[in-house]
Amino acid sequence: MFLTEEKLEARIHELSEHRYREAILIPKFRFLADEKGEVGARLPETKEWGEITLGDYWRGRDVYAWLQADIDIPKQWMGKEIVGLFDFGKTGGGNNSGFESLLYLNGVPYQGVDSNHMEVFFPKDAAGSKLSLTFRLWSGLEGGGIPRAQEHKIKRAEVAWLDEVIDDLFFTGKAILQTVKILDRHSPERQLLLSLLDRAFRQIDWSKPKSDSFYHSVAIALQILKDELKKMEKKHPVTVRCVGHTHIDVAWLWRLKHTREKAARSFSTVLRLMEKYPEYIFLQSQPQLYEYIKSDYPEIFEQIRKRVAEGRWEAGGAMWLEADCNIPSGESLVRQLLTGTRFLRKEFGVECKYLWLPDVFGYNWALPQILKKSGIHTFMTTKISWNQYNRMPHDTFWWRGIDGSEVLTHFITTPEPNKDWWFYTYNGVITPETVQGIWNSYRDKAINQELLLSYGYGDGGGGVNREMLEMRRRLNDIPGLPNVETGRADEFFERLHKKIKETDQYVHVWDGELYLEYHRGTYTSQAYNKRMNRKMELLYRETEWMGIVSTMLNADWSHYPFEQLNEGWKIILRNQFHDIIPGSSIREVYEDSKEEYETAEKYALSAWENLSKSIIIQQEESTVTVFNSSPWVRTDFIRVPVTAETKKGIWKDGSGKELKAERVGDHWVVLVEDVPSLGFSTIRFYGEESGNTLAQTDLFHIGSSEMTSPHYKIKWNDKGQITSIYDFEAKREVLDDGKCGNVLQVFEDKPLRFDAWDIDIFYQEKKREVEDLRRVSVKEITPLYAIVHFEWGYMDSSIKQDMIVYAHSRRIDFKTEVDWKEQNQLLKVAFPVKIRSTLATYDIQFGNVKRPTHWNTSWDYAKFETVAHQWADLSETGYGVSLLNDCKYGYDIKDNVMRLSLIKSATYPDYKQDQGHHIFTYSLLPHVGDWVEGQTVKEAWYLNNPLTYRIGQPVKETFSLFRVDANNIMIDAVKKAEDTNQIVLRLHEFTGRRGKVCITSDLSITAWQECDLMERGIGEKKTDATLEFDINPYEIKTFLIDLK
Repeated sequence: MFLTEEKLEARIHELSEHRYREAILIPKFRFLADEKGEVGARLPETKEWGEITLGDYWRGRDVYAWLQADIDIPKQWMGKEIVGLFDFGKTGGGNNSGFESLLYLNGVPYQGVDSNHMEVFFPKDAAGSKLSLTFRLWSGLEGGGIPRAQEHKIKRAEVAWLDEVIDDLFFTGKAILQTVKILDRHSPERQLLLSLLDRAFRQIDWSKPKSDSFYHSVAIALQILKDELKKMEKKHPVTVRCVGHTHIDVAWLWRLKHTREKAARSFSTVLRLMEKYPEYIFLQSQPQLYEYIKSDYPEIFEQIRKRVAEGRWEAGGAMWLEADCNIPSGESLVRQLLTGTRFLRKEFGVECKYLWLPDVFGYNWALPQILKKSGIHTFMTTKISWNQYNRMPHDTFWWRGIDGSEVLTHFITTPEPNKDWWFYTYNGVITPETVQGIWNSYRDKAINQELLLSYGYGDGGGGVNREMLEMRRRLNDIPGLPNVETGRADEFFERLHKKIKETDQYVHVWDGELYLEYHRGTYTSQAYNKRMNRKMELLYRETEWMGIVSTMLNADWSHYPFEQLNEGWKIILRNQFHDIIPGSSIREVYEDSKEEYETAEKYALSAWENLSKSIIIQQEESTVTVFNSSPWVRTDFIRVPVTAETKKGIWKDGSGKELKAERVGDHWVVLVEDVPSLGFSTIRFYGEESGNTLAQTDLFHIGSSEMTSPHYKIKWNDKGQITSIYDFEAKREVLDDGKCGNVLQVFEDKPLRFDAWDIDIFYQEKKREVEDLRRVSVKEITPLYAIVHFEWGYMDSSIKQDMIVYAHSRRIDFKTEVDWKEQNQLLKVAFPVKIRSTLATYDIQFGNVKRPTHWNTSWDYAKFETVAHQWADLSETGYGVSLLNDCKYGYDIKDNVMRLSLIKSATYPDYKQDQGHHIFTYSLLPHVGDWVEGQTVKEAWYLNNPLTYRIGQPVKETFSLFRVDANNIMIDAVKKAEDTNQIVLRLHEFTGRRGKVCITSDLSITAWQECDLMERGIGEKKTDATLEFDINPYEIKTFLIDLK
């Protein structure tokens, strides 16, 4: 009737500007365009400044500029809170687009200024002095899509003193009114608070604002409010523990270089607010950001170091940065933790016991074991709340990993205020709606009554502002709401562990992957990055192993390129950030990433070149040293260039056995037999007029629309689609009756919300097939292999493909080259196979996972597109088919149709995503038995890791660094230990089989000790010459080894 709430809202709003007293206008600034836009730039020394005045506009895209003004602070302001108020442009939501700036006070970086941080509080002793204000403005970018200039206005620039009484009343009134709005209508606190607020605000004399009587009446109103509020006793069983945070995406709608500046602005703001609010505790993950700050703004870094030491700045999170957990290999995730925790320990002296990954697009089943074996016992996220179909049943639970390891997992349940969204946020604000909402959303109220709220503007940084800190203070005193207190995340997690341990209530165990029912397109978007990620992970694995081989054979640790490889690894890790490798960043990010990958590749290739050279003792054109970094004795091809001395003749191995070889053009293709595991062997060329003396048999026959190999008879139609694959060994057809395989399918790809991120389930409603077959030809036919070449056209795009079959392998490779010019189209390849199974198996980090092939429930059909690494398999009893790849990650297997996603060409945020040239290989591997019997892991590894070689005679004729007696063990890393001259050997079991493992070496093992993933010893040191140990299903084991 009396519109009390509306009236109070208007009065509180009106009160806001009265807080700033005796404002002094800054009518104009010196202005200078910053043409270079360098990271960490300092004040320009030039005297050639222009001028810009209040009300003027400035514009540009990714433009930097300097504003400068000097201002005299009145002496009579002594003892007052002196505040600057600046509005130079519009900042987009979450600091994701538009204007940002960094203020230098008297030449020193001081605070970030943007639309969410317009206040700047100057030092207490500023009164009576002249302040030099220099702002480095950044126009910002458009937030993705087609580039466009940003226009900003110099709207406000003034210095005033803060009336702390009015400020107090403003925030207290705002906190109470917002509380009234969210409390239940029948809540007794609601009416008491509303009446109190109304009664207090009636005391304000609005007849002459800014008069003495006005200020006096405000003081009376505040006193009434505080006195009465104190009488309203607050008792609440729930505590919301608030920790300041700024989520800074290392790249997304901005480039890496912009992130470095965002970090400086955000962190300097934190430091200023800490001076004003002694209770303020701030958490920042991602050591990569700290390394940037240390390099670019060492003065800010030193201030951070001091705050960390006093416990108010929490440097945590564990990983080097918030990495995607779908695409990176298991070893990459280990390196994320190893690199991140080592930096935190070295620079800040802190040990991190929790993983902070709020914004990552799903979490693989290996993660609990990786964390547990890295000394990390707690995992936090919010992103699973974004699920499209199903809500997770619990927010605090034990997450059980692939091997049975368990980590305590907690979801922050903060709602987005004023939005009807179903998901939680890591960029919280502190309002009555959020502190009550975090409890209302929480699904495990019986076991825990303390919740963690991370607050601060984020995605593009910015972080906490003063309003959040003031509101936190007041909400903690207002009855009807949970207690709202500050605290550290690590201490919160310690208390949570204690509660879970002591509770008599049911605590849920989630046994399986934490699949995000959203952002399924991130398995495929930006194909170049995904290819380079795979290639670099494998190249660095091989180069590290080669480093150990060289070191051991030369008995000299200086051979190992430790720093060079670590720098390269940092590039790989950086580009695994959860908006870079998923493919959800702007175009410039991928231009930068391409350069970064080229640098990483250069580091590793130069190291590999030097290391392999150090193993060669004599340069002989006719001798080739063949390297095998796999854990298996290997028989496979190498392609060696023909030289003047190797034009005609035969190849033999070290024992004198003639090898199958074929000269094809200017290369010899040699089938090298039995190369030792994690070692090398030697082959030699013998020039003989008679040529190859091995019996030549016609193993391959190719007709106009069919071919025969030792393993299959394959037929295709006039569209280039395979109509039959007959398996001679199994005496059965591979493809489903009447269906075609290797069908290239194109789907309209227009998801509802997030273009590069998403594939929505309705994409399947509109499908075309690539049918315009323009050419079929026999490319090569030899006794070792045969190649049939296909070429298709599709709209404006072209596709070329070599179908390759082998004598020595059951793989059918499809080596593909695409010139892609379509947009909002999704290219897949499909194989309908004659297999009946309700479960398919997918290769993941350190193991594999089974997923349903049916859509019985919403949990099943939510996984209509899933992630896998090198292979996926569909098997029935006695027979199966694996679909392998060398750089793809998106699979879908529905019923008996196996599909691999090849290209996704979204138009946002990169408006030219995946246009142009693509190369990739996928392979079909029909096999007798299941994927274990069919040796799918081995064949996938061989596809991804060709044998390497070097011309010349090595120091030993044949050599194996390590031999494993079990065929279910993968060697993940052979590297130098971080702190000692020892070998780190990491491996995992990949079939789910328990058993004993024995590892030997051609060198002498003098000592070995099991360690965790962070290379800390956990078992007794042994001096046996053989590593013998038990291993559990899917277990990862790491050893420190002394060899000589």
